[in-house]
Amino acid sequence: MFETTEPNVGSFTIGGPPTAKPAGTIDVPEHAEWPLPNGFAWVFPGEGNGGGLVRPVITADGFNLGRSKLDVLNRGLESGYSFISELRRRGRDVILLGFEERSASILDNARAAEAAILQAIGERQGDARLVVGGFSMGGIVTRYALAPMERQRMDHQTALYFSYDSPYRGASIPVGVQAFSHFIPLPNNFAKQMNSPAARQMLWQHYDKDTGKIGIAPERTKFVAALDRLGGWPMIPRKIAVANGRADAVGLPDVKPGEVALRIDRIYPGTTFYTQAQGDDVTAAYLNRRFPKAEKTITTSGFPELHGAPGGTLRTYKILADTLEKFGGTADLRHEDVCFVPSVSAVAIRDIERQDDLYAKIDELDPQESELDDFLCSSTTTAHTAITEELCTWIMDRLPG
Repeated sequence: MFETTEPNVGSFTIGGPPTAKPAGTIDVPEHAEWPLPNGFAWVFPGEGNGGGLVRPVITADGFNLGRSKLDVLNRGLESGYSFISELRRRGRDVILLGFEERSASILDNARAAEAAILQAIGERQGDARLVVGGFSMGGIVTRYALAPMERQRMDHQTALYFSYDSPYRGASIPVGVQAFSHFIPLPNNFAKQMNSPAARQMLWQHYDKDTGKIGIAPERTKFVAALDRLGGWPMIPRKIAVANGRADAVGLPDVKPGEVALRIDRIYPGTTFYTQAQGDDVTAAYLNRRFPKAEKTITTSGFPELHGAPGGTLRTYKILADTLEKFGGTADLRHEDVCFVPSVSAVAIRDIERQDDLYAKIDELDPQESELDDFLCSSTTTAHTAITEELCTWIMDRLPG
């Protein structure tokens, strides 16, 4: 019997370290659960708080496909540095906010965040003001929950808003990889993730599967306009953020523009992905498949050198190579990691479409150029939303009393 289609290698999705699949079982501390519109939350009491909410910290899940897995998120936030345990040790009640569909529109998931804020206020004992924020897209979701509440004159009672490697000025997934998700000749999870409302709102540049064009998705334009109508940010809380990338314009020095990042043979033979280079009509990827026979070259114009830029990284090509090898392909993997959330985006200080801005030395800029009140970039390049003592303690040391 002859093969009539390529293997469905698109069964994977791309997510950051806190939502990476853990090894072994996951031990979750005792907690309460709140059902919420478009989401749900797990509530972990702080030490010495007697089981009631006293000093709530709401932290929201980030971008992926499907329902939030809060057991996995909890494990991720306890890896490398025990962020949740340390918050609880300091007497903070931790509310992990999850979503029924992580790839849904940010505006839809903001309803879950707003409901969590109101329930925390309703169940709180005493008058300690809230801390509200999130990881990656979770920071964007909670930003969009707080700002409309202020516009509607709803008292969110939030003293501090925080984010952890959130893509304020956009995130980057290589357009060749986005295109490949749709080049797979079967419905697949990766294509669904790349074409989701959240991806269209988050990504700086999006590959349109219907037209083959690369540009700013209409959903992103509408989302940015909606934020602008709300004043961009909540004005009442102090706003802080951390970035997994560095502040000195150093990114991934081994990733040079225009190099082969990954080449595939046996299945999708000759398919090749290149590191992003500047210029016009730059080849980002060559895609080839056997069944049904097709080939396509993906080109970009006017892009900066995104792959090696300073920022929180994703193992995009490693995930893709491992998946293709699992289905019988061979992979020549040259670069495992790429920049996902540029440092300038995570601290809301510059846009990312220009080379000079993308590689700006943040530590030499006036901090007041940022839209945030305070921020910290990692001293070393780390994976997107990787939990480090440096970043976590900086956030915790700034929590209100």
